[in-house]
Amino acid sequence: MKKKGHTPITRVKNPEPNSESPDWVIWAAWADRITFEEIKEKTGYRESDVIKIMRRSLKPSSFRLWRKRVNQKSIKHRKKFEYSRKQISSKVKKDHYL
Repeated sequence: MKKKGHTPITRVKNPEPNSESPDWVIWAAWADRITFEEIKEKTGYRESDVIKIMRRSLKPSSFRLWRKRVNQKSIKHRKKFEYSRKQISSKVKKDHYL
């Protein structure tokens, strides 16, 4: 008897929704590596629009958690992210002795 060829399907915990759906904005806002600038390029929503969407869509406690996370991480803003990377790389160069 021959076994049926079955390839396992890899499931992602939070798969990326279709970029035209409003769920994509919420998904992208939660994602750490997607900046507000990228969200604006793809959907046209500014940071303030994304905050309004998140406030309407999330429970109050989830919204506060998200805002706290966004304000603590410099990744959500491209300029802050690039600046923090420069600081980290300069520290590594200073501490690296050969």
